Amino acid sequence: MKRILLTLLVIVSHKSVAQTAAINDTIVLSRTQAEALFLDKNIALLSEKLNIDIADAQVIQAKLWPNPTLTIGELNLWHNATAQEVPPLWGNFGKTTQVTAELEQLVQTAGKRKKLIAMEKVSADIAKEYFKTFLRNLKIEFRGNLTELQYTQAQEAVYKKQLSSMQTMLKGYGNQVAQGNIGRGEYIRLKASELQFLKEISDLKKENNSLQKELKVLMNLPATSYIKLTDEGFVPDNKNIENINLGNLMASAIENRPDIKVIKLGNDYNDNKYKYEKAMRTPDVTLGISYDRGASTMNDFVGLGFALDLPFFNRNQGNIKAAKIAIEQGKLLTEEKTISVQSEVLQAYEDLVVTKKLYESVEANYESDLDKLLESYRKNFMQRNTSMLEYLDFVDAYLDNKSILLNSKKDLNKNLEELRYIAGQEIN
Repeated sequence: MKRILLTLLVIVSHKSVAQTAAINDTIVLSRTQAEALFLDKNIALLSEKLNIDIADAQVIQAKLWPNPTLTIGELNLWHNATAQEVPPLWGNFGKTTQVTAELEQLVQTAGKRKKLIAMEKVSADIAKEYFKTFLRNLKIEFRGNLTELQYTQAQEAVYKKQLSSMQTMLKGYGNQVAQGNIGRGEYIRLKASELQFLKEISDLKKENNSLQKELKVLMNLPATSYIKLTDEGFVPDNKNIENINLGNLMASAIENRPDIKVIKLGNDYNDNKYKYEKAMRTPDVTLGISYDRGASTMNDFVGLGFALDLPFFNRNQGNIKAAKIAIEQGKLLTEEKTISVQSEVLQAYEDLVVTKKLYESVEANYESDLDKLLESYRKNFMQRNTSMLEYLDFVDAYLDNKSILLNSKKDLNKNLEELRYIAGQEIN
C-alpha cells in the first residue's frame, strides 16, 4: 500500500510540474512580434546569410595579384678536380660553389584581373539576391503558418464554446433522465453531439501541434514552448487592399523581385564573362630576373627575361563563343520571366479581389447576430419551446457558417500574402 501511495504521489507531482512548466512556457505573441523573432533567430536565415560573406571573400580573392615564384637551382654541395675557383662567398667558403636563382612574376594582360573582379562583384550581388529569394520564400511559409495557427485557434475556440454549452445541457438532461422526466434517447442524441465536438477539437489540436512544431523551428524557440497568437492581423485592412494599383504592382514585381534581379545580374555576369574570355586571347607575360654564380661567361651574372605563350593554335575561340551564346540565352530567359511574373501578379490580384468580394458580402453584424440567435435557440430548447432536432440542426448550420466566415478571413489573409510574395513588395 505504501508503495502504491508513493507511486501515485510521484505521478501526481510529475503531472503538476509538467502542467506548471507547460503554463510557464506559453508565449503570447502578435504576428508582428512573431515575425520579429523569426527574422532575428531563424537558423536557416543566419546560415544562408553567410553565403553573402563567402561571395564577398571571393571578390577579395580576385583582387589579389599572383604570387611571384622564386627558383633556386644548380646548387652544388661538393666539387671534383675539374672545378674552377671563383671568389668566395664569405671568408674561404664558396670558392667552388655554384648556384642559380630566378625570380618570376606573372603579369596579366588585357585587363584580365579587372574583368575577373567585375565578375566576382556580380556574383556577390547575385548571392545577396539569392538570400532575398530565400528570405522571401521562408517568409511566406512562416506567415502562412501564422494564419493557419490563428485560424485553428479560432476554430477550436468556437467548438470549445459549443462543447461547454453542450456539457452544461447534458448535466441537466442527465438529472432529468435519472428522475424519469425525459427519455434516454434525447440524452444519447446530445451525447453524440458532444462526442462529435470532442472529435473536432481533437483534430484541431493535432493540427495545432503540427503548426506549433513548424513555427518553433522557424522562430528557433525551445521545444517545450507553446505559442499562443493574438487575433491581431488575422483580418487585413480592406482600405489598403482597395488602394492597390495593378499597374504599379506589375512594375514593382519586374523591378524588385529577387528572382528577376538574379536573371538580370546573370546577364551582367555573362557580359563580363564575354569580355574576360575575349581578353584571354591575349597571352599573359611572365617577367623574370635571374642570378647565376659561376656557370656563365662572368661570375655573379644577373639577367632579365620574359616568357609568353604564342597564340598560334588556341585563341580561346570556344570559350568566347560559349560566352556569347550565354548572353543571347540570358535575354530569352529575361523575356520569358517578365511575361511569367506579370501573369502571376494578375492572377494573384484577381484571386484577392474575388476573396475580398466574398468577405465583404457578409454584413458587418452578421456574425454577432448569429451568436445571439444561437443563444436564443439554446434557451428555447432548454425551455422545451424548440425541439432537439431543430436545435441541433441550427447548431450544425451555425458551425458551418462560422467555418465559412473564418475561412473567408483566412483566405483574404493568404491571398494578400500571396500578392505580396508575387509582387516582391510589402503591401501594408
